[in-house]
Amino acid sequence: MRIAIVSDIHDNLTALEAVVADLRETSPDFVLHGGDIAGGGASPAQVVDLVRDLGWPGVIGNSDEAIARPKTLEEFAAHSTAPPSLWDAVREMSAFTREALGAERIAWLDGLPRVLIHPPIALVHASPASAWRSPLAGATDAELESTYLPLGQTIAVYGHIHQPFVRKLAGLAVVNTGSASQSLDGDPRASYLLIDNGTPIIRRVEYDMEREINAMTASGLPHADWIARTLRLARPQMP
Repeated sequence: MRIAIVSDIHDNLTALEAVVADLRETSPDFVLHGGDIAGGGASPAQVVDLVRDLGWPGVIGNSDEAIARPKTLEEFAAHSTAPPSLWDAVREMSAFTREALGAERIAWLDGLPRVLIHPPIALVHASPASAWRSPLAGATDAELESTYLPLGQTIAVYGHIHQPFVRKLAGLAVVNTGSASQSLDGDPRASYLLIDNGTPIIRRVEYDMEREINAMTASGLPHADWIARTLRLARPQMP
């Protein structure tokens, strides 16, 4: 059995199409998505429609929640130590995406579950309790176990941090998919997870980044320059 999990697409149609082409080569039995489909790119409606057309089951991400449930963004921002300017930028981008998606697509995002169980895999966007908070890539084994062992499966998968890793613990493998867009691990390629007969493999896929950056600029996305820097440098940037 081969299972692929694609997370954190962030409206990047160019990256998504490259990942879909790679999936034709790896030929998984089925594909799941790990949330953050929408928010932060040029093509919100096209990306949501393509994921739906492909029939990928999946979970809600924090950027999806920010669009479908603006109150959750405000609740998180109120307790964040990040500069207010960052949250101002996120609000503007979320409003742009909300307008581009329309009510029906937003309702679909809002209906996505927080946890998806497909034995032996448990999939969440960030953690079982929240789409906004998760362990970081350097988390201790104890933190990973306390967060994901209660899901009751032998493989726990999440996205959110845009930094892929595979950590094997006693009776549990915790895997981060990385992100299809806006990688933050220094490698600008799209990332997704392939689980091949129980073995997690991180796949990296080249895509035409400059094409996507040009599309963002043409779309009128607020703070497109911020996202362009993030895409090119594959490291955290500030708006």
